[in-house]
This record gives sequence, C-alpha cells and structure tokens, in this order.
Amino acid sequence: MLGTLILKEVRDIFGSTKFVISFSVCAVLILLAFFTGAQNYQAARRQYEAAKAENLRQCDGLTDWLMLRQNRIFLPPEPVAAIVTGVSNDIGRTVEVTGRGELSAEDSRFEGEPLFAVFRFLDLEFVFGVVLSLLAILLGYDAICGEKERGTLRLVFSHAVPRATYICGKLIGSLAALVPALIVPILIGCLVLVLMGIPVDVNGWFRLALAIGTGLLYFMVMLVLSIMVSAMTHRSSSAFLAMLVVWVMSVFVVPRAAVLLAGRAVVVPSVDELSSKKAALNSQLWTQGRQAISRWTPEKTGGDMEGMMKQFQDMMEKQADERDRKMQELAGQLNEDRANRQRVQQRWAFAAARLSPLASFSLAVTSLAGTDLNMNDRFAAEAAQYQGDYAKFMKAKTGMVPGRGMIIMKGDAGGGAKPKPVDPKELPEFQHRPIALAGAVETAIPSIGLLIVWGLGAFITAFWSFLRYDLR
Repeated sequence: MLGTLILKEVRDIFGSTKFVISFSVCAVLILLAFFTGAQNYQAARRQYEAAKAENLRQCDGLTDWLMLRQNRIFLPPEPVAAIVTGVSNDIGRTVEVTGRGELSAEDSRFEGEPLFAVFRFLDLEFVFGVVLSLLAILLGYDAICGEKERGTLRLVFSHAVPRATYICGKLIGSLAALVPALIVPILIGCLVLVLMGIPVDVNGWFRLALAIGTGLLYFMVMLVLSIMVSAMTHRSSSAFLAMLVVWVMSVFVVPRAAVLLAGRAVVVPSVDELSSKKAALNSQLWTQGRQAISRWTPEKTGGDMEGMMKQFQDMMEKQADERDRKMQELAGQLNEDRANRQRVQQRWAFAAARLSPLASFSLAVTSLAGTDLNMNDRFAAEAAQYQGDYAKFMKAKTGMVPGRGMIIMKGDAGGGAKPKPVDPKELPEFQHRPIALAGAVETAIPSIGLLIVWGLGAFITAFWSFLRYDLR
C-alpha cells in the first residue's frame, strides 16, 4: 500500500506542468551557479597571480632591502568560496606588511567591482536559499488541500487507506521525486568544475559535498513545511498564501530583524572611533619623538660619520620599538574590547536569526565553505603570523625592523664593490591554509542540527494534522 502511494505521488509530480517548468528553471540556475563560480575563480586567480608578480617586480633595481617600501600579501581565491561566496567578496584581500605596526586588509572584490555589490553574485547559497525554497512551496502547498479540492482525496480513502500510510506516502513520494531530480544538475555542475580545470582538492570536494547536502536538507525542510501547511488548510489558495508569508518571514524579515535587534542590544564601537583614539596616541608619540630628536647629541665618535649615523639609527629604532609597543598595547586593548562586543552581538544575532530555516542554512553552508564571518579573522591571524616572519627576515638582512614613518639614514663610504641587487625570491612566502574539514563541520553542526529539528517538527505536525483532517 505504501509503495503504491509513493509511486502515485512520484508520477503525479513528474507529470505536472509546474514541476517541468520550475525544475527546468532551477536546473539552469544550478548549472549557472557552478559555471559562473568557476569563471569567477579563474578571473580571481589571474588577478591574484598578477598582484603577486607586481609585488615582486617592485624589487627590480633595488640593492638594499631597506628600500623595499611596500611588501603586500594577498588572500588567494578558493574554488569552494567561488561556489558559495558568503563574505569572501566583502572582506579585504590585500594587506600591506611592514615589520611593525597594525595591519589592515583592503581591496575587497566589491571595491573593484561595485556593480556586484548591488546585485551580488549568483551562487549555490542563493539558488538553494531563495529559488529552491520557492520550488518547494510551489510543489508542496497543495499536496493535501489540492487533492481535496480536486476530489481525489475522498476517492483514495474510499479504498480504506490508513491516514498514517497516506501522509507518509505523500512525504516520502515527494522527497523521492524531487531530491534525486535536483542531484542530477548538481552532479553536472561538479563535472563543469572538472572540465574547466578548477583545482578542487579532496578537502574542498568533501566540504562542497557537505554544503550541497545541507542545501538539499534545507530544500526538504521547506518541502515538508509546505506539506504541513497543506495538511492544516482546506483551500490551496489559503495554503499558498500562508507558505508565502512563511517564506518572506524566513528569507527577508527574521534574519534582518535579528541583526537589527542584536545591534540595539549590544553596542559595538565603530572603526572610526578606534582609529581616532589610535591617531591621537600616535600623534602624541610622534611629538615626543621629534622632541627627543631635537635634544639628541651623538657620543664622541672622533669625526666618524658612519659611527654617528649608527648611533642615530639605533636611537631611532629604539624610539620606533617603544612607539610600536605603546601603539600595539592600545590597539590590542581597543581591538580586543571591540572583538568581544562583536562576538556577543553575533551570538545574539545568530541565535535570533536561527528561528529562520534560511538563516540556519546560510550559517551552515558558509561555515562548510569557509566563507563565514570567521574568514576575516583567519586571514588576519595569518597576516599577523607573516608579519612576524617578515620582521625576522628584515632584521637578519638589515639589522633593524623597519616600519611606517621610520627615518632611515645611510651613508656611502665610496670605493666599495658594486652592491648586488636584492633577490625577491628570498622574501618569506605568505602561507594561506583553507579551513580543515573537521573545523568546518564543527562550526556548521549547530545550524545543521537546527535544520533537522525544523524538518522533524514539520513532519510531526503534518502527520498529526492529517490524522485529524476533514476529508469531506
């Protein structure tokens, strides 16, 4: 009996015009998401390689490492991040590194291409979160009440079909028809990545597979919610209107309201406020430094210009170290306070936003892709580690750690051998490591768990509602 009902539901779905049209549109969008993601990755990769080459090219003609003024590191593009973009296009991807001082990332993707900041990119998160959820509504809102309006529900139950068997057949049949149908364009999209030569490693394939699985889970949740509403109403127009309200609240209202409420509940100082305090201290320290320079007199060097310059340079480096220590101390306190407030604000926002299935899906899928809010923190930590390596390198090469605003004086004794040009290949290489699979899964588990709870809750409610459904 159950198998017959499942087969009937599968045939009804595949034979409906709305399935053919809506599935065709969704399949095209899924393929476009993979294709445009692959193209965006290739373009970003070319820009990344060109930027790295230009950064090394500035060393041409230099014979002293102290003359290197602008060493930059770049966040490399990742294939999975191109398919599920998250915040990857919003954060700065370039950091100018000196031996000392605070680092800041610049040059987000949307800075160079502001048009995409308005219309955003087409990616899997958008296709699953917005388009496929609408498909689930279109195919599920009249699953029960539509059968009643057409008179087929009373006909089916004239054969003494158990209600529990019927509702289970409806749910299983709908999922059995729609989920495998969606997997086909997704697999073709993955093949597109391979054919276009996108270098997805094993870790990336696993994370992409889990992200796709999470998207299918979200689609199933929305489908079961639609069937639940259909089992609670008696007219398909009422069911469609109710699900449309649920969709609008889930996609647009709840996530934005959660961010707004969290912003009201926890006040986070702006970047401009912090910059103002840092600039005030920096100005004070530079004023003190200029006063110290004006009072400085060299020790007796017997007319040795090189010795006097060495004393002056040592004094300047000592000042720079002290100024850097005080600035880092203030910046550390301000940044830590802001980061702590941001974490509290994010916890409140995410807790409220997870009342929406879409928010749970988005948080889960961006965590799996490594394009969640932590992406910026990971890049900042890697840049800080590189700064330490760069400082050690410059100390070994020049005997000092240069920084912004540092005055460097060099003398030329003359008659020496012609200096050799610097080798840019000696520069320490910036190491970026994509998020590990275990870390991505650990971050995504709470959101995936909530999606499962949503699905189970909707299934139980639909089952309970249909057991009391008026078939007349």
